[in-house]
Formats: sequence, structure tokens, C-alpha cells
Amino acid sequence: MLAIGLMSGTSRDGIDAALIETDGEGAVKPVAFHAMPYDEGFRVRLAESCARAMAMDAPGFEPLIASVEAELTERHVEAVADLLGRSGHIAQDVGVIGFHGHTVAHRPERRWTWQIGDGAALAGVFGITVVADLRSADVAAGGQGAPLMPVYHRALAAGLDKPVAVLNLGGVANITAIGSDGALVAFDTGMASGLIDNWMQAQGDAAYDAGGACAARGAVDEARLAAMMADPWFALPPPKSIDREAFTIDAVRGMTLEDGAATLTAFSAAAVARAVAHLPERPRCIHVAGGGRHNATLMAMLAQRTGVDVRAVDALGWDGDALEAEGFAYMAVRRLAGLPISFPGTTGVPVPMTGGVLFPAA
Repeated sequence: MLAIGLMSGTSRDGIDAALIETDGEGAVKPVAFHAMPYDEGFRVRLAESCARAMAMDAPGFEPLIASVEAELTERHVEAVADLLGRSGHIAQDVGVIGFHGHTVAHRPERRWTWQIGDGAALAGVFGITVVADLRSADVAAGGQGAPLMPVYHRALAAGLDKPVAVLNLGGVANITAIGSDGALVAFDTGMASGLIDNWMQAQGDAAYDAGGACAARGAVDEARLAAMMADPWFALPPPKSIDREAFTIDAVRGMTLEDGAATLTAFSAAAVARAVAHLPERPRCIHVAGGGRHNATLMAMLAQRTGVDVRAVDALGWDGDALEAEGFAYMAVRRLAGLPISFPGTTGVPVPMTGGVLFPAA
């Protein structure tokens, strides 16, 4: 069926909307993609909502978060309308929408995760069944609730030489390793662009380090990097996940703009290198998706610190900007079919399980 996937990621840069045709198993055909950026004011309100949610003991009513959720949902309605218009399709052509929403807090150690976004409202606007809240069932069952992309990565990578890895670089980074026997191992590796963006916004009056140009002019402080990598989270065996707010830019305070950017970029790369050491088999190649693949300095550091061939997924004919949104469309179709979206080797859930709350078309 035709399915729409929607993703508002930890980079907080906007909404990715993808239309694919799939059976939720081996057949996947990308049809259209549209990215809708957030304005600076909304990014600030979204960041504040995340900070407030992380300070709460459990999901609940908070005025700012409720207001941001309503606005977030309206923006997703606009993104779906734009996607349909660009693709030449109408709502009646689409069987399901996979609506990730935005993660304002991720606390699997407390058995909860919180993605805001009104699935019922989205279903009502378009008359399309919506699958939302895709992580909570996994977390409630004892899993990490992340990463969820491995099931889609496995479908896309069916014809690639194994062992192989797919690395997603958003605000947080996660890796999917597909073994020579087809087994899946996946987990968050740490930060990707999140801290670099925070640094550029706080110190450089820029939303992000375009192309890694600022980091390229700086020098990595290896002592500070070693102190950051000494965090015990990196030594934990997978599966594991982490919230964007788990690390801050405090470790590089007082550095020049360029040196701070270089050190934070190296932090992201070093975390991936540590993750590769956790894998049961060393991958032949790491294929990189997400906005971070546009950062040439980060890509070079990844190759240097992992010692593995690192390439953007676009070389495979995949759209590295659309992959996550496509994945949630794929998972929504799997949810309708009762197929699993998370597994013991990807989130640590006890048994393979489906996920997502169904909001039927009005």
C-alpha cells in the first residue's frame, strides 16, 4: 500500500515527510519526499519543551508542552498536505500514516518515553488511519524503545555484502549492524549533530556547522575528548539508547569557536568508534544517513577513528535525508499487519514485538 511516514528528529530542524509503496516486508519503493524546516522561534519553544519534559517524573500536563504539541501537530498537517500536493496523490490513495511525533524526553530506565503529537487529530484531518506512539510499548516491556530503524535498514540492505552497518546521524547517532548471518544488532552510539548544533547556536550565531567548515579550522583537545568519552554510558554493552539532553557543551566551555566545534565533532566520531568495538562482527562498510552525513569533517573523522570505509547512503541510491521518515511509513504498514518492529537485538525487548497506537480514519 501507499504509506506516509513523518519524522521530527532530535536535531529539531524540521519535519521530514515521505511517501513510499510497501508491503511492510521486502517490497519498498520510495515515491516522494518533502522536508519542512522549523522557524527559529518554534525551535526554541521545542527545545524548552524537551528541557521541561526531562525534568518531569513522568509524562503529564505541562502548559508549554501542550501548546507546542498542538502547534507541532498543525505543522505535521501542513507537511502531509504539501507532500500529497507534490506527489500528485490524494488522501484517499494512502493506506496509513506513521506519525513519530517529537521526542521531548526518553527515559527507558524509568520505563517511559514521551513523543508529543496528536495522532487522532491527524487522522481526523485527512481521513487516513494513523499509527503513532511507536516507542512506548517497547519501553513498557523493558526495551530501550530505540533505535527503531533497524527493521527498515534490513529491508533496504537485503542485497548488500554482509557484515554491514547503517549509521544514522541526527541529533543523536544510532547504528544498525547486519551480520553475515542476517542477525540484527542496533543501538544509539551517542551524540551526532546535537552538541555541535548547540555549540554553534550558543557561541557562533549559526544554527549548525555547515559542512563542518568551522570544525575543520579547529584543533581537537584530546584531553577534553578523553574526559567526555570516560562517561560510563559508553562502556555499557548494547542494546542501549540515550536522550539528546544527556550531554551538554559544558565540557568545551572556554575554547575557541573552532576548537570547540572540532572537539565536539571528534566526540561524535569517537563514540561511533567505541560502538563499532561493541559489534559482534566488524562491518565491511558503514553507510551513513541523516543530516550529519553532509558534515565533511565529521565524515572524515568517522573514517579515521573507526578505521572502516565510511560512505553516504546516497551512493547506494537511497535518499539519506528521507530514510527515517520512510522507515516510519514502513513500520506503520507492519503495525497494520501485526508484524514486529523491535527485536531483542535492537532495543533489548524480551521478544520481537509490534508497536504503535492505532488511530482509525474518521
